[in-house]
Amino acid sequence: MTLSCFIIDDEPLALGLLESYVAKTPFLELTGKFTSAVSALESIRESVPDVIFLDIQMAELNGMEFARMIPENKTRIIFTTAFEQYALESYKVNALEYLLKPFSYSDFLMAANKSLQWHQLNVKASGDSVNANTTDCIYVKSDYRLVQILLSQILYIEGLKDYLKIYLEGESQPIVSHITMKAMEEMLPNQLFMRIHRSFIVQKNKIKVVENSRVVFGKTYIPVSDSYKDAFQEFLGKRILI
Repeated sequence: MTLSCFIIDDEPLALGLLESYVAKTPFLELTGKFTSAVSALESIRESVPDVIFLDIQMAELNGMEFARMIPENKTRIIFTTAFEQYALESYKVNALEYLLKPFSYSDFLMAANKSLQWHQLNVKASGDSVNANTTDCIYVKSDYRLVQILLSQILYIEGLKDYLKIYLEGESQPIVSHITMKAMEEMLPNQLFMRIHRSFIVQKNKIKVVENSRVVFGKTYIPVSDSYKDAFQEFLGKRILI
Protein backbone atom coordinates (compact mmCIF):
# COMPACT_ATOMS: atom_id res chain seq x y z
CA MET A 1 0.00 0.00 0.00
CA THR A 2 1.27 3.45 -0.95
CA LEU A 3 0.00 6.55 0.85
CA SER A 4 -0.26 9.91 -0.86
CA CYS A 5 0.82 12.79 1.36
CA PHE A 6 0.98 16.57 1.64
CA ILE A 7 3.61 18.44 3.62
CA ILE A 8 2.68 21.91 4.89
CA ASP A 9 5.13 24.20 6.69
CA ASP A 10 5.91 27.91 6.30
CA GLU A 11 9.59 27.39 7.17
CA PRO A 12 11.61 26.43 4.04
CA LEU A 13 14.18 24.42 6.04
CA ALA A 14 11.47 22.42 7.80
CA LEU A 15 9.67 21.85 4.50
CA GLY A 16 12.88 20.62 2.90
CA LEU A 17 13.56 18.24 5.78
CA LEU A 18 10.06 16.78 5.55
CA GLU A 19 10.46 16.34 1.81
CA SER A 20 13.71 14.43 2.33
CA TYR A 21 12.05 12.20 4.95
CA VAL A 22 9.15 11.42 2.61
CA ALA A 23 11.58 10.59 -0.21
CA LYS A 24 13.30 8.01 2.02
CA THR A 25 10.05 6.29 2.97
CA PRO A 26 9.02 3.69 0.37
CA PHE A 27 5.30 3.66 1.15
CA LEU A 28 4.87 7.47 0.96
CA GLU A 29 4.28 9.42 -2.25
CA LEU A 30 4.56 13.20 -2.06
CA THR A 31 1.63 14.71 -3.96
CA GLY A 32 1.84 18.25 -2.64
CA LYS A 33 4.11 20.59 -0.66
CA PHE A 34 2.96 23.98 0.57
CA THR A 35 4.24 26.93 2.55
CA SER A 36 0.76 27.89 3.71
CA ALA A 37 -2.41 26.10 4.74
CA VAL A 38 -4.48 28.37 2.49
CA SER A 39 -2.72 27.18 -0.69
CA ALA A 40 -3.03 23.58 0.48
CA LEU A 41 -6.75 24.01 1.08
CA GLU A 42 -7.25 24.95 -2.56
CA SER A 43 -5.34 21.85 -3.74
CA ILE A 44 -7.05 19.43 -1.37
CA ARG A 45 -10.34 19.91 -3.21
CA GLU A 46 -8.75 18.36 -6.29
CA SER A 47 -6.58 15.69 -4.67
CA VAL A 48 -7.35 14.43 -1.17
CA PRO A 49 -4.17 12.92 0.33
CA ASP A 50 -4.07 9.96 2.68
CA VAL A 51 -1.89 11.76 5.24
CA ILE A 52 -0.80 15.35 5.86
CA PHE A 53 2.32 16.36 7.77
CA LEU A 54 1.17 19.71 9.10
CA ASP A 55 2.79 22.61 10.95
CA ILE A 56 0.58 24.43 13.45
CA GLN A 57 1.72 28.03 13.75
CA MET A 58 1.30 29.57 10.31
CA ALA A 59 0.00 32.89 9.04
CA GLU A 60 -3.56 33.38 7.73
CA LEU A 61 -4.74 29.88 8.62
CA ASN A 62 -3.08 27.82 11.33
CA GLY A 63 -2.75 24.04 11.40
CA MET A 64 -5.54 23.45 13.92
CA GLU A 65 -8.02 25.48 11.87
CA PHE A 66 -6.94 23.70 8.70
CA ALA A 67 -7.32 20.27 10.32
CA ARG A 68 -10.99 20.98 11.06
CA MET A 69 -11.68 21.68 7.37
CA ILE A 70 -10.48 18.47 5.77
CA PRO A 71 -12.34 15.14 5.31
CA GLU A 72 -11.60 13.15 8.45
CA ASN A 73 -12.62 9.76 7.07
CA LYS A 74 -10.04 9.92 4.27
CA THR A 75 -7.07 11.98 5.52
CA ARG A 76 -5.06 11.57 8.71
CA ILE A 77 -3.15 14.47 10.24
CA ILE A 78 0.34 14.24 11.72
CA PHE A 79 1.30 17.52 13.34
CA THR A 80 4.92 18.72 13.09
CA THR A 81 5.51 21.67 15.39
CA ALA A 82 7.98 23.31 17.75
CA PHE A 83 5.28 24.06 20.33
CA GLU A 84 4.23 21.32 22.73
CA GLN A 85 1.27 23.26 24.20
CA TYR A 86 -0.95 22.18 21.30
CA ALA A 87 -0.56 18.46 21.98
CA LEU A 88 -3.85 18.05 23.87
CA GLU A 89 -5.80 20.11 21.35
CA SER A 90 -4.37 18.03 18.51
CA TYR A 91 -6.28 14.96 19.70
CA LYS A 92 -9.52 16.94 19.63
CA VAL A 93 -9.11 17.23 15.87
CA ASN A 94 -8.36 13.50 15.73
CA ALA A 95 -4.69 13.85 14.86
CA LEU A 96 -2.84 10.58 14.47
CA GLU A 97 0.49 11.76 15.88
CA TYR A 98 2.20 14.87 17.27
CA LEU A 99 5.88 15.31 16.34
CA LEU A 100 7.77 17.92 18.30
CA LYS A 101 10.53 19.70 16.39
CA PRO A 102 13.34 18.92 16.00
CA PHE A 103 12.44 15.28 15.33
CA SER A 104 14.53 12.52 13.79
CA TYR A 105 13.74 10.36 10.78
CA SER A 106 13.03 7.49 13.19
CA ASP A 107 10.32 9.58 14.86
CA PHE A 108 8.92 10.52 11.46
CA LEU A 109 8.91 6.88 10.35
CA MET A 110 7.07 5.78 13.49
CA ALA A 111 4.34 8.34 12.79
CA ALA A 112 4.15 7.36 9.11
CA ASN A 113 3.83 3.69 10.11
CA LYS A 114 0.84 4.57 12.29
CA SER A 115 -0.82 6.20 9.31
CA LEU A 116 -0.07 3.16 7.14
CA GLN A 117 -1.65 0.84 9.70
CA TRP A 118 -4.71 3.07 10.06
CA HIS A 119 -5.30 3.01 6.31
CA GLN A 120 -4.74 -0.75 6.12
CA LEU A 121 -7.40 -1.32 8.79
CA ASN A 122 -9.70 1.14 7.05
CA VAL A 123 -9.38 -0.72 3.75
CA LYS A 124 -10.14 -4.03 5.45
CA ALA A 125 -13.16 -2.57 7.23
CA SER A 126 -14.55 -1.29 3.94
CA GLY A 127 -14.47 -4.82 2.56
CA ASP A 128 -11.88 -4.22 -0.14
CA SER A 129 -9.89 -7.28 -1.15
CA VAL A 130 -6.37 -6.72 0.14
CA ASN A 131 -3.68 -9.34 0.49
CA ALA A 132 -2.82 -9.37 4.19
CA ASN A 133 0.63 -10.75 3.49
CA THR A 134 1.61 -7.59 1.61
CA THR A 135 -0.22 -4.94 3.61
CA ASP A 136 0.01 -6.00 7.25
CA CYS A 137 3.50 -4.73 7.75
CA ILE A 138 5.73 -2.16 9.38
CA TYR A 139 8.96 -0.57 8.19
CA VAL A 140 11.97 -0.29 10.48
CA LYS A 141 15.37 1.24 9.99
CA SER A 142 18.18 -1.32 10.15
CA ASP A 143 21.79 -0.88 8.97
CA TYR A 144 20.94 2.41 7.26
CA ARG A 145 18.16 0.76 5.27
CA LEU A 146 14.40 0.60 5.58
CA VAL A 147 13.26 -2.98 6.00
CA GLN A 148 9.68 -4.16 5.53
CA ILE A 149 8.55 -6.63 8.18
CA LEU A 150 5.32 -8.58 7.82
CA LEU A 151 3.49 -8.66 11.13
CA SER A 152 2.52 -12.26 10.46
CA GLN A 153 6.20 -13.29 10.56
CA ILE A 154 7.11 -11.77 13.91
CA LEU A 155 7.64 -14.29 16.72
CA TYR A 156 8.88 -11.98 19.44
CA ILE A 157 10.77 -8.76 20.04
CA GLU A 158 13.57 -8.26 22.52
CA GLY A 159 14.46 -4.82 23.88
CA LEU A 160 18.08 -3.83 24.57
CA LYS A 161 18.15 -0.24 25.89
CA ASP A 162 17.46 1.90 22.79
CA TYR A 163 17.67 -1.02 20.38
CA LEU A 164 15.38 -3.89 19.48
CA LYS A 165 15.93 -7.37 18.11
CA ILE A 166 12.99 -8.53 16.01
CA TYR A 167 12.86 -12.32 15.65
CA LEU A 168 11.05 -13.61 12.58
CA GLU A 169 9.63 -17.00 11.72
CA GLY A 170 11.95 -18.88 9.39
CA GLU A 171 14.89 -16.49 9.90
CA SER A 172 18.01 -17.49 11.85
CA GLN A 173 19.11 -13.92 12.64
CA PRO A 174 16.98 -11.14 14.12
CA ILE A 175 16.55 -7.70 12.58
CA VAL A 176 18.20 -5.07 14.79
CA SER A 177 16.74 -1.57 14.85
CA HIS A 178 17.25 1.62 16.84
CA ILE A 179 13.75 1.84 18.35
CA THR A 180 12.57 1.88 21.95
CA MET A 181 10.26 -0.81 23.31
CA LYS A 182 7.64 1.80 24.16
CA ALA A 183 7.55 3.12 20.60
CA MET A 184 7.34 -0.38 19.14
CA GLU A 185 4.60 -1.42 21.56
CA GLU A 186 2.52 1.61 20.53
CA MET A 187 3.00 0.81 16.85
CA LEU A 188 1.99 -2.86 17.01
CA PRO A 189 -1.72 -3.81 17.05
CA ASN A 190 -2.58 -5.03 20.56
CA GLN A 191 -5.02 -7.61 19.20
CA LEU A 192 -1.99 -9.46 17.82
CA PHE A 193 0.83 -8.64 20.23
CA MET A 194 1.31 -8.40 23.97
CA ARG A 195 4.10 -7.35 26.25
CA ILE A 196 5.01 -10.03 28.79
CA HIS A 197 8.21 -8.53 30.20
CA ARG A 198 9.99 -5.19 30.31
CA SER A 199 12.25 -6.52 27.57
CA PHE A 200 9.92 -8.75 25.53
CA ILE A 201 6.87 -8.45 23.26
CA VAL A 202 5.42 -11.65 21.80
CA GLN A 203 2.89 -12.36 19.07
CA LYS A 204 -0.08 -14.06 20.71
CA ASN A 205 -0.90 -16.59 18.03
CA LYS A 206 2.75 -17.69 17.83
CA ILE A 207 2.76 -18.90 21.43
CA LYS A 208 2.93 -22.70 21.19
CA VAL A 209 4.47 -23.72 24.53
CA VAL A 210 4.29 -22.17 28.01
CA GLU A 211 6.43 -23.74 30.72
CA ASN A 212 6.76 -22.52 34.31
CA SER A 213 5.59 -18.99 33.50
CA ARG A 214 7.90 -18.82 30.50
CA VAL A 215 7.00 -18.65 26.82
CA VAL A 216 9.09 -21.10 24.80
CA PHE A 217 10.27 -20.40 21.27
CA GLY A 218 12.54 -23.27 20.28
CA LYS A 219 15.51 -23.09 22.66
CA THR A 220 14.60 -19.60 23.88
CA TYR A 221 12.71 -19.23 27.17
CA ILE A 222 11.08 -15.84 27.72
CA PRO A 223 9.98 -15.09 31.30
CA VAL A 224 6.64 -13.53 32.08
CA SER A 225 7.36 -10.82 34.66
CA ASP A 226 5.10 -10.07 37.62
CA SER A 227 3.97 -6.77 36.08
CA TYR A 228 2.44 -8.56 33.09
CA LYS A 229 1.49 -11.89 34.70
CA ASP A 230 -2.18 -11.07 35.34
CA ALA A 231 -2.80 -9.97 31.75
CA PHE A 232 -0.96 -13.02 30.44
CA GLN A 233 -2.91 -15.40 32.66
CA GLU A 234 -6.16 -13.78 31.53
CA PHE A 235 -5.10 -14.29 27.90
CA LEU A 236 -4.32 -17.96 28.55
CA GLY A 237 -7.38 -18.54 30.69
CA LYS A 238 -9.71 -17.77 27.79
CA ARG A 239 -7.99 -20.42 25.68
CA ILE A 240 -7.28 -23.28 28.09
CA LEU A 241 -9.39 -26.43 27.73
CA ILE A 242 -9.47 -28.65 30.81
